Amino acid sequence: MKQEQRGFTLIELVMVIVILGVLAAVAIPKFVDLKSDAQAAALQGVVGGINSASAVNYAARSANAAKGTATIGLTCSAAATAIMQGGIPSGYTLPATALVAGDNTCLVTQTGAGGGTANATIIGI
Repeated sequence: MKQEQRGFTLIELVMVIVILGVLAAVAIPKFVDLKSDAQAAALQGVVGGINSASAVNYAARSANAAKGTATIGLTCSAAATAIMQGGIPSGYTLPATALVAGDNTCLVTQTGAGGGTANATIIGI
């Protein structure tokens, strides 16, 4: 009886390694810039938290004036700190602009390298 040996040839193995190398060279640049994407997502998360906290505060104050926090006359920074449990995360700043009744746009700035800005809405009530 004759036994057949089966396996990959050297050329086939080299071609697989070359193909994997090309795929890695194409995929690596897509993952290199993850830091800036993460910073942008973190900024949007903080802005979303401020917007949500403002909406909850508005609902609480509208239902019962003794609940929630009065934000008219506070600065953007002070109002955001007051309505968010735990305050504004470190690494973010808001301007010292006084709030008026209604919607107020406050610019949230991410401090540090590669920091960005985004607008948050704080409802003055």
